[in-house]
Amino acid sequence: MQRTSFLSFECPAARALESVGDWWSILILRDAFQGLKRFDEFQQSLGVSTNILSRRLKHLTSEGLFERHQYMERPPRYEYILTSKGRDFYPVAIALFAWGNRHLPSDQIAMHLGNRATGEVRQAIVVDADTGERITPENTVLLPGPAATEQTLQRIGLLKTLQSKNPTQTD
Repeated sequence: MQRTSFLSFECPAARALESVGDWWSILILRDAFQGLKRFDEFQQSLGVSTNILSRRLKHLTSEGLFERHQYMERPPRYEYILTSKGRDFYPVAIALFAWGNRHLPSDQIAMHLGNRATGEVRQAIVVDADTGERITPENTVLLPGPAATEQTLQRIGLLKTLQSKNPTQTD
């Protein structure tokens, strides 16, 4: 399958995806967050071929990000409704959108995030839900979870302390 370039797209999320991942799935989710639900709506918005869109929607549904609901019997037509798992992707899409805008020349910014009620431009940042503190590389580290393996512990620097107590321990 030939990869399509998104460099000419106006959406900063699409531009950012040139560097970071499965662009069609994330752009489908972006549109779902703006209220699109039907195959034809996604196809018209994205200009993606029907076979790619069909595969991506099937994948997103099988992964639990969408539920498929029939809204017409003849011919059968479906809506794709975001699940709670799908809605949880929203901060990722917003962060990608904001990152894309931050790294575009100002004369190339075609869209901004806006307050739905007031229409004012919004600036997205990532903050800690408990403290409201902005999360940055300078104030944030990775911590092991309950399923951390020795490789994971080593990767995040905690195994080093354990190995200094037992120098014969190996990976």
